[in-house]
Amino acid sequence: MTETMCWGGLGSLRPFPVFQPEKDVADLEAALEQKDVSALVRILANRSNAQRQSLAQTYLSVTQQDLRARLKKVLNGGLEELMLGIMMTPEQFEAQRLRRAMEGLGTDEETLLEILCMKSPEQLSHIAAEYSKEYQRDLEKDLLSDTSGEFSLLLVALLKKKHVAGQVDQDVRVLCEELNNNKADVAPWIQILTMRDPDHLKSVLIHVEAERGQPVTADIEKRFGGIFSRDVRLGLQILVRSIEDPHRYLAQRIQTMKGPVMQGLIVSHSEEDLLAVRAVYKKETGRSLYTTIQDKFKGDIQQVLLAICRSED
Repeated sequence: MTETMCWGGLGSLRPFPVFQPEKDVADLEAALEQKDVSALVRILANRSNAQRQSLAQTYLSVTQQDLRARLKKVLNGGLEELMLGIMMTPEQFEAQRLRRAMEGLGTDEETLLEILCMKSPEQLSHIAAEYSKEYQRDLEKDLLSDTSGEFSLLLVALLKKKHVAGQVDQDVRVLCEELNNNKADVAPWIQILTMRDPDHLKSVLIHVEAERGQPVTADIEKRFGGIFSRDVRLGLQILVRSIEDPHRYLAQRIQTMKGPVMQGLIVSHSEEDLLAVRAVYKKETGRSLYTTIQDKFKGDIQQVLLAICRSED
């Protein structure tokens, strides 16, 4: 991720304009010694990810200590988790979100789908490599072992998605024919929705909706409505929503008001497209994401998220 990607684009978090790594490191060291959590938050939450990585390197060079390890000794609980999260590279952060979605009892299917649907093939390749490096595990194998059936096939196809050229009218015909067949078949949906570029797929879905006279998500609801099809139905519907309007999908996901979901999404998209998500969220709910964070979170966690969100809308 470049220093300029986040500003002039759709990211909310921009590089700190007068970035002085040596001064920041001195201030961080003083804050760590004094256990001044507010100062740590003020410095780190107001730097871009690339600047934080630079700070970690400079801190190591100056003090011969690992900044993340020092933060662990001073912070605790949810704030520790959030601050260590923003100190990760984007690939490390997404790898951690994927791992946590599959750890323990139960699987967080919606977080798996959010990441696999929203990230580009190149991003997913880097995330999978970081996952392997960090956890000594294979992401594809973990997805297969943690899920089953057609849902597993969808997740792996998303992980390996490509942008292969195709004809819009042909893809429309294939999907409409599948919907008209007596027996539901997820294969054409997976094949097409994970093998075309987003603009192509938006056009395909617009034409399918026009042909069928109802939203594609409604067709999927009916087509894969059985109790044993719950996961693949959810997966296809989220995939379609993320293609049709990715920022609306993310804004609606924030509306679940689940703390970990909101934090993960805000950090994940802070330097990519959070400005666009903020705009849709305000349009849909009538209140800003900034105000929502103020109401939902307290203390230093609130301050970190507000710094990332940046401003009122």
